[in-house]
Amino acid sequence: MKPSEFLDCLDDKAITDAIAEAESRTSGQIRVYVSERLTDNAQERAKCRFDKLGMRETRDRNAILLYFAPRIQRFAVVGDSGIHSKCGQPFWEELAAQIQADLRTGKFHEALLGAIVRCGELLARHFPRREDGTNELPNEILRD
Repeated sequence: MKPSEFLDCLDDKAITDAIAEAESRTSGQIRVYVSERLTDNAQERAKCRFDKLGMRETRDRNAILLYFAPRIQRFAVVGDSGIHSKCGQPFWEELAAQIQADLRTGKFHEALLGAIVRCGELLARHFPRREDGTNELPNEILRD
């Protein structure tokens, strides 16, 4: 995937709308981060971003970061301890496999939207929306 192709395919409004829709049924939080930096390890960089963004501060420790680094053709998904304890490693592996399959066929925007939908379904199943629920983290796409 060429970085410009990935970036050109992203529709910020559709993505933020998908995040809002996914979060409307859960107390969980989903964030998207697109990095144009060159890095040796997307997973480590994603974990660092997760921490710097305060994503471990959610009430139920149920935040998920979808991190894409198109210049190095990598992505990572980081979930906090609360959600990981509910879904386990198989969910993350299945999610990563689906994202990778979509990216390989050039479905960049669909890969991201599909990941948001799948994360939202998982979060809703294990962390239903609370009556006093608030959006703990912003929905906009983050970039560097």
